[in-house]
Amino acid sequence: MLHVALAGVLAVTGMHVPPAGAKPAAGTHAPPVSAKTVTKRLDSFLAGRPGPVTATVWDLKTRKIYRYHRHERMITASAAKAQILMALLLKTPWSKLDKAAKHDADIMIRHSDNHAADRLWLRIGGAAGFTRAGRKFGLKHTAGVPGDCLDLYCWGITRTSADDQVRLMNALVSPGSPLAEADRRQVRRLMGDVVDGQDWGVRAGACKGQDTSLKNGWLKRISTKKWAVVSVGLIGERYAVAVLTEGSAEAADGIATVEGVVRRIMPHFRSC
Repeated sequence: MLHVALAGVLAVTGMHVPPAGAKPAAGTHAPPVSAKTVTKRLDSFLAGRPGPVTATVWDLKTRKIYRYHRHERMITASAAKAQILMALLLKTPWSKLDKAAKHDADIMIRHSDNHAADRLWLRIGGAAGFTRAGRKFGLKHTAGVPGDCLDLYCWGITRTSADDQVRLMNALVSPGSPLAEADRRQVRRLMGDVVDGQDWGVRAGACKGQDTSLKNGWLKRISTKKWAVVSVGLIGERYAVAVLTEGSAEAADGIATVEGVVRRIMPHFRSC
């Protein structure tokens, strides 16, 4: 049974509070996504699956947006590594990073290496640095976990919203981003080259031959023995996508849920 705090969904032609630096393309007036239709499909798919689930998809060109259970707050798991890298590059551009930091950034994103994430977490100033960077990227519901972690990695149990995660993805393509263009390209390059076996999730919504940049997360809760499975990313440089889930008995079940959600939303934004 799906347990959720709110069943309402919003689909509009522009976000009420758009992510920082985002501007719609001139002359784009696409019709709104049919929230009722998409929600019905998702509710049917998720019936009987352990929940909760939240998702946001945002067309960065037309500014159409679809939100599912937008008020849910869930943990990032390893998806937080994208923000760790972006926070690092706010402090030091890629071109000025030392060899060790570049290596850690590479294996943290492409291989989801936890020890590399720990080292870069310290470089950005821990929870405080993570949170400050998030505010610069326009995040409203995401703050680092200070002190000792009760579950696993501090960065992995960061609570966030799907809206915040698409704001973060927007900061990788928007000219108004606090990140320089070269650094935005570098993050997208790493997120577009994750190792085989970790390229699931957002990629399920891409058309054939379409580039994706993504960071996934999967974490088994010590307290519940259940999995949080998350996928955030960009399809092309146009669609920002975030799907967060918790409560799966196995990581593979969570991955199937994430990909099922993505596949049911994206056809309402474009056809392949």
